[in-house]
Amino acid sequence: MHANPSRPRAPSGAGIGLRHAHHRAFLAAVPAVDWIEVHSENYFGDGGYDLHVLDTVRRELPVSLHGVGLGLGSATPLDLDHLRKLKRLVERVEPGLVSEHLCWGAVPGGHLNDLLPLPLSNATLDLLCARVSQVQDALARPILLENVSTYVRFRGDQYGETAFLAELARRTGCGVLLDVNNLYVNQCNHGEDAVAAMEALPRELVGEIHLAGHSVTEVAVIDDHGSRVTPQVWALYDYALQRFGKVPTLIEWDTHIPALDILLDEARLAKEKLDALTGGAREMSAGEWAKMNNAHAI
Repeated sequence: MHANPSRPRAPSGAGIGLRHAHHRAFLAAVPAVDWIEVHSENYFGDGGYDLHVLDTVRRELPVSLHGVGLGLGSATPLDLDHLRKLKRLVERVEPGLVSEHLCWGAVPGGHLNDLLPLPLSNATLDLLCARVSQVQDALARPILLENVSTYVRFRGDQYGETAFLAELARRTGCGVLLDVNNLYVNQCNHGEDAVAAMEALPRELVGEIHLAGHSVTEVAVIDDHGSRVTPQVWALYDYALQRFGKVPTLIEWDTHIPALDILLDEARLAKEKLDALTGGAREMSAGEWAKMNNAHAI
């Protein structure tokens, strides 16, 4: 184990994902970014070049670990081997934040490799409370749970997604990773109100924000993380900042990876909005929001 002797540093400001295409650039010089996030599962091995890069970069920048494979809402038992590997990585990297998704993905004998939507019911809430508590006990720290983009909703839903997350946080002590692009995608696909979704979250629960691009198709809006943040999502981010304050914000870009300069430019835009906040969060009126949102309509 090669743990960093310094205490974990909490991310603040604007960050980007550390991607393989940019490893050489990060090793050559620390770019103008406040922090980095990585997908936990990519670093479960005992060594190798990718882990070497992460070990090197974390000496200069705070790190957030973002998991995509636990599938906390799956009907199958929690994968304890996966959890053990995550615990080992947390001990090695000493991240400022650790997060996972509000989803399921495991089936008997395998994993579907997707962030599949959950029925937002009391039964699911009971399951998630037990699973989140199990993970937090194993890691000896609270985690953040991210709202996901979905392409179906269940007739038996008893909660909106963010209200579900708020109750999950109340019962377990976890926090929320608020993905603003996912709110917008669900607003487009299901007619859900992204602002109302944010209003269902107490201000103190949001520990990280994600911004990303999406694709508009004839069938649905697809959360593909393959382009710049759209004006509509930037407008929702403005609202999120007014409500939740200076929450560390990540630019997610997972497909069609661009040149590093483009990622850094997106992070710069987010940081400018963060830096423009003074005196913490301020509630934006419905009229202000409507005026801003109409200015960015398609």
